Amino acid sequence: MSAPAATLSTGQTRKLRIVMVAACPFPANYGSPASIREMSINLTRMGHEVFVLTYPYGQNLPLEKVHVVRVGQVADKEIKVGPTWRKPFHDLRMVFALLSLIRRERIDVIHAHNYEGALVGILGKWLTGKPLLYNAVNTMRDELSGYKFIRPKWLSDTLARALDWFVPRPADFITAVSKELEAQLVREGIPAHKVTTVAAGVHTELFDNPCALRFRRELKLGDAPIVAYTGTLDAFQGIPNLYTAFVEVLKAVPTARLALITPIDDPAGLARERARVEELGFSASMIWAGPHPLSDLPDYLAMADVAVVPRPDCPGHPVKLLNYMTSGRAIVTFSGSAKGIEHEVNGLVAADYDCAGLGAQIVRLLQDVPLRQKLGAAARATVLSDYTWDSICRKILRCYQQILPHETKSAAAVAQSTPTS
Repeated sequence: MSAPAATLSTGQTRKLRIVMVAACPFPANYGSPASIREMSINLTRMGHEVFVLTYPYGQNLPLEKVHVVRVGQVADKEIKVGPTWRKPFHDLRMVFALLSLIRRERIDVIHAHNYEGALVGILGKWLTGKPLLYNAVNTMRDELSGYKFIRPKWLSDTLARALDWFVPRPADFITAVSKELEAQLVREGIPAHKVTTVAAGVHTELFDNPCALRFRRELKLGDAPIVAYTGTLDAFQGIPNLYTAFVEVLKAVPTARLALITPIDDPAGLARERARVEELGFSASMIWAGPHPLSDLPDYLAMADVAVVPRPDCPGHPVKLLNYMTSGRAIVTFSGSAKGIEHEVNGLVAADYDCAGLGAQIVRLLQDVPLRQKLGAAARATVLSDYTWDSICRKILRCYQQILPHETKSAAAVAQSTPTS
């Protein structure tokens, strides 16, 4: 561990000591854990010291200089998205571990992610007085009932509304991953000066040298038109919408194939999706791929002609959308998930829940190679302009500056400095 940070005087800068409260498997190749990993790595590259407080298990992904502090015993190494009976016990252990870590490492700021992490961070703030930044990526009303973990549904919905009301309020500052989520927080009573939009980001170099033929050869796909979805199989992702759209695609492009590329092992979810496809009658047109390491994602996306986000009504910013954009894929998405996507500029957008419209836009791209190339190039240019982790972490550092005690505020001025590596 590095030595404690030195006392500051006006105008000086020094590294910050940050704890990321990540109540999830970490690191992991999906959604929020992926964003936390990339954010943490970039902050360490900028010269700060980052500790990630997390569950006892995760995937084998590089973390560079990030310190990982785990709680509890590894009872189950399987990566699971959403609530389980073990997670509340991990969360309780994280509270005590956070208090110890703050004292031992002289932490400057608590950066809590998602609802469970926010609850742990709130207790850490109340018991130590350290400033708390909450990274809001969703609302519970949009996701909790979809996991079907808490029954009956009215109880799940009541708990979701209670969490949506309470969790953002104790934070000193909130970053929301989309303008829609920021506006929703303000409508529900969060002062506008306490919240700003800071989108998720992507390490663009991961996608710099993909092999477009690798998986086409391994999966014996030849030159078949490929429509791809990457991500988990949870209900809120809207995958059945994609099936409905793909039925329409096959009427116009019978040789098309639909690839579901999942980063984690989910036997129950996979069995459910296979049954749905079998019922719809296009099993022969399906490609089931995964689980896969993060390093394989660029090659999977490179084999695709079109990449789809089939989730409507999404207040957050789908990480998969950023991956699609960085890979230079032609994108089709519902309007609710079209964060950073402008129709016919860097992607094609269908109205929420208009599955026939989603399918029509996919067909349009499969039949128009120049349009695919134009929109894919524009999507990548958008990422390089607006969604690199370097620019995003500078915004995060400015948010820290707003909530740090007066004697440490100048430390966040390194937001204007050049990354160390």
